[in-house]
Amino acid sequence: MKNFVKWILLSISLFLLILNLDFNQVKAEENGEGKIVYVIPIENTVERGLEAFLERTTTEATEANADHIIFEINTPGGRVDAAENIGEILQDLEIETTSYITVKALSAGSYIALNTDNIYMKPQASMGASGVITSDGNAADKKAQSAWIASMRGAAASKGRDPLYAEAMANTEIDLPEYGAPEGEFLTLDANYAVDVEYANGIVNHRTDLLNQLSLSQAEIVETETTAAEGLARFLTNPVVVPILLSLASIGLIVELYSPGFGIPGSVGLISLVLYFYGHIVAGLAGYETIVLLVLGIVLIIIEIFAPGGILGFIGLGAIVAALFMSTDDVGHMALSITIALVSSIVVAVILFKTIGLEKGVLRHMILQDSTSTEQGYVSSVNRPDLIGQEGISVTPLRPAGTAEFSEERLDVVTEGAFINVNTAIKIVKVEGSRIVVRKV
Repeated sequence: MKNFVKWILLSISLFLLILNLDFNQVKAEENGEGKIVYVIPIENTVERGLEAFLERTTTEATEANADHIIFEINTPGGRVDAAENIGEILQDLEIETTSYITVKALSAGSYIALNTDNIYMKPQASMGASGVITSDGNAADKKAQSAWIASMRGAAASKGRDPLYAEAMANTEIDLPEYGAPEGEFLTLDANYAVDVEYANGIVNHRTDLLNQLSLSQAEIVETETTAAEGLARFLTNPVVVPILLSLASIGLIVELYSPGFGIPGSVGLISLVLYFYGHIVAGLAGYETIVLLVLGIVLIIIEIFAPGGILGFIGLGAIVAALFMSTDDVGHMALSITIALVSSIVVAVILFKTIGLEKGVLRHMILQDSTSTEQGYVSSVNRPDLIGQEGISVTPLRPAGTAEFSEERLDVVTEGAFINVNTAIKIVKVEGSRIVVRKV
């Protein structure tokens, strides 16, 4: 009997122990203990530098066997091509992803958020207003708009969201007055509207609340930041900064041509050009072949300065322009940036020419500045109408040109076409500059 009681008590103890272990395991799973969560910021303008940053950080998360990635988003949007490439990166991830919109995810930012598995928003956050705008501030052509609308719909549908609202964010023809977007307006969802249309999973005030919602409150949090190089690359590849850098480079070169020696203007121009290509190399837009072409162009221009001829200079300039186009995937924006730089450098060149002239700088060695004038005693030709009517004697046979003597003055003359023998009386009938026409008397 005693043994039976012991077995019963032992069985109950084992059962309670197993039950407690299972409870602790379930509790650990509910708070994410032992899991790894990567937090990646998506801030400021969407450009190719951000794309390079996200490619690096998501690769790190994958290699670290992360269980979840949270993208904290606050962006006004940016380049469509960069956003589409980022969307492809997110779609290829096998890790669960969540967008946490802290302030706004507009334009390209909304597209990025739609490519993640979950979306949470702060109470004051918004997403949408995703129409395609060109670099000059105008609406893109219908072809570009149609492709972007299709991308927005596809991103929403890929994560089980109604594509109608994604289309309304980029298409003003969709009429949704109940969400503040009547026909003619892009749709922008606040947090409540986003939850209402099931675009957002919930509204949270802090990251802590978000982690609780995702059952990851006890997970290991790995925060990522842009490196100094990535931060600089993001700034240097900004569509607004690119034409400024190219303008500084061209203006620096122009000012240096009017300055003696190599000084601050040339250094500023050279540094601007180096910064442009450095940023695009870090962002993955330019390769070493671009740098080789750039260096070749600079060398040819330097040779042209010290050995003027024209051809090498034009080839060098063409090589630099080719390198610029090779370092971008937006040919239209690059053409606009080069045009801005060209116009600004021409304006500066005209101003310097009128104020400084060519007395200083490298150009004084390349452009002939010496001139002759009558005041200095230089005369190209003398017109002597006073000779008309004078008579003289041919000193040499005129066949039809030759020499004649008039009042003891020898002159080179030419007949009207006839042959005149030596020692023949002749008369001057016409004078045209240095050409004196005679006729037999």
